[in-house]
Amino acid sequence: MEFTNMSYLNPKTVILIGIPGLQHVQFWIGFPFLGVCLVALLGNIFLLIIIPTERSLHQPMYIFLAVLAATDLGLCAAIAPKMLAIFWFGSCSMAFDACLTQLFFIHALQGMESGILLAMAFDRYVAICDPLRYTSILTPFFLVLTILMLAIRTTVLVGILPILLKRLQLFQSVAIGHSYCEHMAVVKLAAEDVHINKSYGLFVAFAILGFDMIFVLISYILIFQAVFHLSQKEARHKAFSTCAAHIVVFLEFYILAFFSFFSHRFGHVSPHAHILSSTIYLLVPPALNPIVYGVKTKEIRRRVKQICILKPDTQK
Repeated sequence: MEFTNMSYLNPKTVILIGIPGLQHVQFWIGFPFLGVCLVALLGNIFLLIIIPTERSLHQPMYIFLAVLAATDLGLCAAIAPKMLAIFWFGSCSMAFDACLTQLFFIHALQGMESGILLAMAFDRYVAICDPLRYTSILTPFFLVLTILMLAIRTTVLVGILPILLKRLQLFQSVAIGHSYCEHMAVVKLAAEDVHINKSYGLFVAFAILGFDMIFVLISYILIFQAVFHLSQKEARHKAFSTCAAHIVVFLEFYILAFFSFFSHRFGHVSPHAHILSSTIYLLVPPALNPIVYGVKTKEIRRRVKQICILKPDTQK
């Protein structure tokens, strides 16, 4: 598809190219992405079925995990349908307002996932460093308030991004070199001064991802200090074991997030490599999270087996 260098005033429609340079093979690229999405949908739906029905999982850690699963489902739903429609059916056009809506949900859910990982790190910190006060600190009211505050933080900070984009009127192109509407990809289309958009986007990234990552790191530094002071080897092993799944999820999320973020702004990564990496960053964690936590949690493994073979739970 060819695009001219003319300017567009208040465009009503944008064109999502998909993966620039790989349009001839993106039909086949859609299949592994579909596989990842199916794993994510199946895994997170299992978590949302198991956690409310398994009484032993009615604990703060697993309540946060259920919220994480719901967030991951929303992220897949926001990205996958349009992306696969582009890859398989050439359905590249999208209303500009719909593009901004998709942009909001993708970045808001991404920010919510980061916040939940921080809440889970705090849960592990209290459980290991101050276990006697665990139930008095992580009360049901505290859990609801934490989730609500994370949702408000993300909605307010990310909600300004599409508002700032909406005020732009002149665009040099309506062709977005991406498989979904991403903030910087849309900003780069503008033929006006976009310093405010770029600066605010940078602020949001560090106010959410940067802030959360710093405090997750602090939590685990304190956790490791407490664990190393435990006298019994079995106690140290159990403490590390309870944190292992969260550390794996934390590393995969933030490493992929900051690689995508910095390569888009400061790196010299080829467009197709950046788009593939950013799509993997958004879709792979939702698929891996239920696998990592399912493998580490005996109750979840048991309930998955019962659901898969339709065997009633005889332990209740």
